[in-house]
Amino acid sequence: MKTIWVAGSKGQLGREIEQLAKKNSNYSFQFTDIEELNLTRREAVLEFVNQERPSYIINCSAYTAVDKAESDREAAFLINCTVPELLAEAAQSVGAALVHVSTDYVFDGTASSPYTEEATPNPQTVYGESKLCGDTKVLAHKQNLVIRTSWLYSVHGHNFVKTMLRLGKERNELGVVADQWGSPTSAADLAAAILTMIDKMEVGGNQVGGIYHYSNEGSCHWADFAREIMQQAGLSCTIRGITTAEYPTPAKRPAYSVMSKVKVKQVFGISIPEWKDSLRKVIRDF
Repeated sequence: MKTIWVAGSKGQLGREIEQLAKKNSNYSFQFTDIEELNLTRREAVLEFVNQERPSYIINCSAYTAVDKAESDREAAFLINCTVPELLAEAAQSVGAALVHVSTDYVFDGTASSPYTEEATPNPQTVYGESKLCGDTKVLAHKQNLVIRTSWLYSVHGHNFVKTMLRLGKERNELGVVADQWGSPTSAADLAAAILTMIDKMEVGGNQVGGIYHYSNEGSCHWADFAREIMQQAGLSCTIRGITTAEYPTPAKRPAYSVMSKVKVKQVFGISIPEWKDSLRKVIRDF
């Protein structure tokens, strides 16, 4: 039985993959987080891979503190660029394929139609720069996949949905940015898509490497996302739309980061749920 190693397993995506793994008898799974294996230690990573001999590595580790990265460039690049490069090296050493999760922040947000995989990256933040650096390192090996996603949420960890649910119970009104557009993504849906992609790689002989975009279908701005959360959760908190200028942050957010999913649907035959439908499933689990 082939092994899938999930690195950075305590985050939102890693936890969702772990849930799916319990029902998946096609593979043996290995889950590690920093307590079990420090991904910045090259010799430890190479030793682990040589011992476990995974066929697939899913990199769920990431430095995702977007604002903090602006003043913590070294740490962001260590986790988002150096670690993926090391995982790619480790994968290559045992003939494995690396599935690396990336972000919409590699784009500058000035588009007016969904970004395709061929769109030229132009990150505007240290976080985006560090993630693009990681993408480049991973794609140096043709069997590897980079999956760019956006606005990830789940019942685990820290995310926008959990914050809105908490604040929605504490306040009568919230101001939320209404001029930044993107696509919310359920980590559970992304986890299922990744395992489907690995299944297809098994059948297709790893001839599908490259960049793919995955988010839930549809798009919205943050204020509409927040309104939908309140409505589905039965909370009476009013959402007031504000501008980016009214909510300044150290890192610049993309004004538009909707991504095209045509390629991932065509190559892997994946059906992608609408974001409101996926949100409903997640809110039911809180």
